[in-house]
Amino acid sequence: MTAKMTSYAERVFELVKKRNPGESEFHQAVEEVLGSLGPVLDKNPKYEKARILERITEPERVIMFRVPWQDDKGEPQVNRGFRIEFSSAIGPYKGGLRLHPTVYLGLLKFLAFEQVFKNSLTTLPMGGGKGGSDFDPKGKSDNEVMRFCQSFMTELCRHIGPDTDVPAGDIGVGGREIGFMYGQYKRIRNEFTGVLTGKALSWGGSLIRSEATGYGAVYFAEEMLKTRNDSFKGKVCTVSGSGNVAQYTVEKLNQLGAKAVTLSDSGGFIHDPDGIDAEKLAFVMELKNVKRGRIKEYAEKYKVKYYEGKNPWGVKCDAAFPSATQNEISGEDAQALLDNGCFVVAEGANMPTTPEGIDKFLKAKILYGPGKAANAGGVATSGLEMSQNSLRLSWARDEVDNRLKGIMQSIHKAAYEAAEEYGSPGNYVVGANIAGFIKVADAMLDQGLV
Repeated sequence: MTAKMTSYAERVFELVKKRNPGESEFHQAVEEVLGSLGPVLDKNPKYEKARILERITEPERVIMFRVPWQDDKGEPQVNRGFRIEFSSAIGPYKGGLRLHPTVYLGLLKFLAFEQVFKNSLTTLPMGGGKGGSDFDPKGKSDNEVMRFCQSFMTELCRHIGPDTDVPAGDIGVGGREIGFMYGQYKRIRNEFTGVLTGKALSWGGSLIRSEATGYGAVYFAEEMLKTRNDSFKGKVCTVSGSGNVAQYTVEKLNQLGAKAVTLSDSGGFIHDPDGIDAEKLAFVMELKNVKRGRIKEYAEKYKVKYYEGKNPWGVKCDAAFPSATQNEISGEDAQALLDNGCFVVAEGANMPTTPEGIDKFLKAKILYGPGKAANAGGVATSGLEMSQNSLRLSWARDEVDNRLKGIMQSIHKAAYEAAEEYGSPGNYVVGANIAGFIKVADAMLDQGLV
């Protein structure tokens, strides 16, 4: 908990738990937001009068459907598909599609709820949503992935559109999956529109989209460092994960003069004290994006230590970038980071720190950038891709990168100033939650009881 809830927020949180049993990640996300809103609710009784919390914690629409497909042996398979259209108060639903065995309703509701406030912070007109399936693309052939994606989109296509809901990629959904889904949407609807983001450059994609989440997390951390008249020059950084977000976090850290020393996957992590330079990072990108191998192979190639079944949070560092998955930093991990001198944490993943870990970071008064602020660069650049699609234009790399950096600076400013205004200076959790909430809540008030 980041603060004590008001009685109104407490009542709503109890209602959320009662209505959504067993959805622990969703409960955690709602508790974290509502725990920050006390000063806003006290100052603005209009929100309670209009029952904004009851409305903002209930999705506008939940879509569940079966996804039948045929494997390479000709055997029928069945997965479950989802789309959570949580809030359209400030724009079309926007958020990724996740393909992973752990996907279930509560996980996607947590991600969609977080997305509402993250998208609000970007300054772009985007609502919040999330979707996906318990399908696991690992170990599947390209043809199996294509058949699954086509079946998935056959149902999903009736619920999305460029002015309604614009999905993107997430865990398990990269360029290959977006391509298969887009092709099926186009075939069924006979429309070439910006209905998905993360597309290839030759058919409507945006430069910097792949880099955006990782770059954005580093840009946000850079803004936090500036508040203490500091920079990344010479900083030792730990990074978890080894996918898209982690890769481009390392790339931007290198460009800013920092040294990233760890990467991980579900098997364990590598520690390279000399730093993961551009040449080593190119090997990681080939290993993960093309060969779909394990990070252990990095340790074998570069003769560095591999820690099986462990995470990198015990490694001495100045800054940490959790970029793998939710709840990867426990209270113990957070304490280990603090004990080893870490004073900057910028979340590249969604909700990677447990409530116990967050409390430790806030009490230590380190520079802690929560995911809804620090990792908003991905969806921000998805929004820029939507703009380019609407204009039938493609912006140059530098223009997109500069817009991304400007958005991350705006997000930092909004969170920093909201924390100051509502009595929690330096607390980016409170600041991001309040700044994101006010914009959405006021739009809901303006639009009536919808």
